[in-house]
Order: sequence, then structure tokens, then C-alpha cells
Amino acid sequence: MSQYLIRHNEPLEEEELVFLQKKEQRELKQYYRFFRILMFLSFIIPFAGTWYSASDGNPDPFTPGKFFAVTAILLSISGFITWVGYRRGPGKLHYDITHRTKTIEETHITRKVYMPQNNTYHFYLNSPNMLSIEVNNTDYHRMKEGDEVNIEYTTKAKIYLGYF
Repeated sequence: MSQYLIRHNEPLEEEELVFLQKKEQRELKQYYRFFRILMFLSFIIPFAGTWYSASDGNPDPFTPGKFFAVTAILLSISGFITWVGYRRGPGKLHYDITHRTKTIEETHITRKVYMPQNNTYHFYLNSPNMLSIEVNNTDYHRMKEGDEVNIEYTTKAKIYLGYF
């Protein structure tokens, strides 16, 4: 059993590319929904603060300077959060789609597990990228611990695509 990590890149197949594009559309939809909520809160929170100040009896609760300063700070924080969120999620997926590559990694089976709760078969692997994968009944009974299995996943987002 090799202790060295062996991997290489190959081009994505057409059905894998279509799968990733659909996944990107779903993730971008959620990302934009989250972005709109943050932008909405960036403007509502200063209004709420002004309203609270007015309810406390403050004779001049609205000062444009304070309002725009708080709004600018909240917009900056929201912008940073959405940028980090994009880089960690849809950005990685977009990278994989534009470069159209996947990673093939040679790994070994460390443990075989049958899950009777949902009638599924799993291989635990010595891969740093995939702890376990679900396999079919035939492969589960054909292969044994220590056997080599190749896994496919997207290079940047590490989305599992399959095994052989």
C-alpha cells in the first residue's frame, strides 16, 4: 500500500459540467438571497436606531452624519461577509466550471461499513479530501480493505463526482 498521495487532473465530462452548472445556479440563488438580506439590514438597522432614539425622548434623533456613518460601516461589514462567502462557496465552484478540470486521486480502502438504517454501503478511505464514499452493493462485496480505489472530485470546490 502506497503512503504517497497520487493525484492528477483530467477534463470534466459533459454531464459533470452540466451538474456543476446547475449546482452553481442553485448556490448563486441562495448567495444573492443572503446578500439582499444583508443589504436590507444595513439600511434598516440605522433607521431602527433612530426610531429607538426618538422613542427615548431624544429631541433630535436623526443626524445625517451619524446615520450615513453607521450605514457605511454596516455596508462595509456586509460587503466583506458576502465577498468571503462567495470565495468560499460559489467562487470555488465557478473556478472549477471555467477551468473544466477534475482531480483523480488514488486512495485505499481503510474500512468497509454497511449502514442497515438506510441500506447503503460505504468505504472509508485514507484520502485527505474524502473521508468516505457511498458505493454499490457489488463493489462493496468485490473489494476488500487495502484495495486501491480512484475517486473523482472537482479541483477547487472538492465536490465528489464518483469513483472507479
